Amino acid sequence: MARTFTPDRVDRFYRAVRGVARFWLWFLFKSVDALHPERVPAGGPILLCVNHPNNFIDSLVVGAAMRRKVHYLATAAMFRNRLLARFLLACGAIPVYRKQDDPDKMDKNLDTFAACYRAFDHGRLIAIYPEGTTHAEARVQRIKTGAARIALGYEAAHPGELAMIPVGLSFEARKSFRSRVLVAFGEPIQPSAYLAAYREDPVKAVDALTRDLQWAMEAQVVNVERIDDQRLVRAVEELYRDELAAQVMESRGLARRDVDPVRLSRSIAGAVQHFKTRDPVRIESLWQRIEAYRSLLAQYHIRDEVVRARRERLPARTRLVYSWDAIVGLPFFGYGAVLNALPYFVPRWLARRLARKETDYATIRLLASIVAFPLFWGVETWLVARAAGPWWAAAFALSLPISGTIAYRYLIGAGWLRVRLRFAALAVTQSQAARRLLTEREAIVAELERAKQDYLAATRGSSF
Repeated sequence: MARTFTPDRVDRFYRAVRGVARFWLWFLFKSVDALHPERVPAGGPILLCVNHPNNFIDSLVVGAAMRRKVHYLATAAMFRNRLLARFLLACGAIPVYRKQDDPDKMDKNLDTFAACYRAFDHGRLIAIYPEGTTHAEARVQRIKTGAARIALGYEAAHPGELAMIPVGLSFEARKSFRSRVLVAFGEPIQPSAYLAAYREDPVKAVDALTRDLQWAMEAQVVNVERIDDQRLVRAVEELYRDELAAQVMESRGLARRDVDPVRLSRSIAGAVQHFKTRDPVRIESLWQRIEAYRSLLAQYHIRDEVVRARRERLPARTRLVYSWDAIVGLPFFGYGAVLNALPYFVPRWLARRLARKETDYATIRLLASIVAFPLFWGVETWLVARAAGPWWAAAFALSLPISGTIAYRYLIGAGWLRVRLRFAALAVTQSQAARRLLTEREAIVAELERAKQDYLAATRGSSF
């Protein structure tokens, strides 16, 4: 009979670390949304199986989305530094030895398994990255067997207690500041269903569970098999996903926040695979047309959003409000930009210089920001205190994050206005080029709309 476990308790140190992580994630990302977090029970042994698209950021995002304490399986290389090792162990991390890091220490993974089993015995939640490494591809790489071996090894001694939950992390733009992240929790997988097969043939049972876990993880993210397919899917998303989302909202009466971006992206990827198999000439023609359009955008330094919005002329009242905001906000922008320029640009510069892989960029930028903002703000506040006294220093310190937020929003608005003015100038000086951009985009969207209808007709039951 399976034991009954009480809800997990979170210790103060972990709660403090998670609070700091949530603050910096709020700072770095526009939103971190969780889809079906209720699928993770409040108590009992759980093995989260997470894809790994963005290095250290992934652990922060998963931990921030969970109410329970997450015990991560972390590469043993991170435990070589004594200070970092003490911090990781205090957070509940468990070292795992990878062949590419320590080929002579693989036998120590027996200790890793034992540590996992002890945690499960106490009803803990463990997170593992079954792919074994971080990567920038828009798919779940072939996962290792470690998750299945841990699950079935524990389940053999404690039948019916453990559940595995596939988790998908989807980053809207991995390197962009203030982008969105989605954490999707899948339906639990019960290792007990593989237990009889495991007792007869452990290798086959582990392979079967690994294969099913692979499918379950792929279902939580956009899974694109090849790099060239990935580029095409992303290009179609840039041109068409907002319009597709608007259609879904209108047809189903949904609010923008209720539209699942992962489902839209997955549907687009499915449609691309469908036509690559059944009508490759059509896909090739579409890809060439999109590439030609994007070349035109680059040639005239125009963004696609501006071309899309060109026919959506804003009402006079809205234009007046925007103009008034721009005038009134200018001095606030200047104040915030001067005070926050160094802590904003220094981490970005460091990330560009130090990141060896795309997946390292956000981690380096976040860690640098955690140091840069308190450091620069502290120095600035100290200078004000020396010059004007503690009360002025307190008011100045309070103004720093507020002015920084205003400056960033103003900068985004100014960039949007700049490219709109550039397109307006293009329409005046080279009207034929401006009309060509509009015509090309309309033709591509019309072709995508026809392809959508053909795909839905050919795959009855599919939807966007």
